[in-house]
Amino acid sequence: MAEAQNETQEQGPARESEQDVKARKEREKNELYALDISGVEWHCAPGTETHEERVEIAYLPGGAVAMRSSLEPQTVLRYTEAEWTAFVLGARDGEFDLEPSPRDGGTAAE
Repeated sequence: MAEAQNETQEQGPARESEQDVKARKEREKNELYALDISGVEWHCAPGTETHEERVEIAYLPGGAVAMRSSLEPQTVLRYTEAEWTAFVLGARDGEFDLEPSPRDGGTAAE
């Protein structure tokens, strides 16, 4: 019996099944969208003018983030801390860079 117990301890905590992960993420999303964000403070990139189209974000509890367009402030997307971190790291790494097009003044990639 002690041998089986040692084996379990060596393996560490059990990994979540795919179904458990989906259920957990669904719960997190539901909790996030249930939050009342009517009083949050919205932030935009420095140097943008009030009349300009811009992306605005608000910091929510637990490291979550809400995001909206200044043109459609009633449409708000909400991201868990893990989702937001993955997005920011991907953006910093160039994962979402658009290919420059000649009509935008860019040069075609070689």
